[in-house]
Amino acid sequence: MGDIQVLILDGKLQSAEADEFVYHESIVHPALLYHSNPKSVFIMGGGEGSTAREALRHRSVEEVVMCDIDEEVVNFCRKHLTVNAEAFRSNRLELVINCARAELENRTEQFDIIIGDLADPVAGGPCYQLYTKSFYEHVLKPRLKDGGILVTQGGPAGILTHTEVYSSIYNTLRQTFKYVVPYAAHVPSYADTWGWIMASDQPIPAISAEETNLRIKQRINGELKFLDGQTLSATHALNKHVRNSLAAERHVYTEETARFIHGHGTASKN
Repeated sequence: MGDIQVLILDGKLQSAEADEFVYHESIVHPALLYHSNPKSVFIMGGGEGSTAREALRHRSVEEVVMCDIDEEVVNFCRKHLTVNAEAFRSNRLELVINCARAELENRTEQFDIIIGDLADPVAGGPCYQLYTKSFYEHVLKPRLKDGGILVTQGGPAGILTHTEVYSSIYNTLRQTFKYVVPYAAHVPSYADTWGWIMASDQPIPAISAEETNLRIKQRINGELKFLDGQTLSATHALNKHVRNSLAAERHVYTEETARFIHGHGTASKN
């Protein structure tokens, strides 16, 4: 197969060249395709640039703000991840080195889409506060335009792993937004099904596979490797066990009652 590049932070696999498109197409395109006309995107984390790359493929997008706290990771990826070189050079990209919470608190502008491309919440890590009800309610929601959509990665969403943090993040968003849509796909390099969650105060109506394919053709430059209408529909079809578990979840993510993925807390993507 030849050499495959991987990005590892503090011993934890973040991204693998062979299948990173599964994760990055999944975290970006559904929300932007469901939105009627996304022009502005704020990315929390996303230091490697792949999330910004996918957002910039949308012809309607005029501005992408990528806010990552780890300048070393960002500079490393700018230098070595040639697949993202064009995105890093784009005049539509504003790159900010800061804590995403502080950046959102300090800004007055609002965005059509906010993407949480964050590290998993781990004990002692910097990211877990960006999954809490107070953050969503008081910091993030005021920065969303009317009709805006938040999408966040939610950690492992497999049969055995979805109750670590995914179900809790889902329920927390359900307490904060009127409409919440969980979806998931298998990411081989993570050795698990991975979960994302969209949330909005406006309905996020399901669109047919045909309409999805039409929007992809009309809105996105280049060919997607993973997502099309049929695949997007499949990501929403969570298995019965996980669906029942999400429906029954009552835990709300707060600073005091945070749940954590097993690991150590030095990695940072926010």
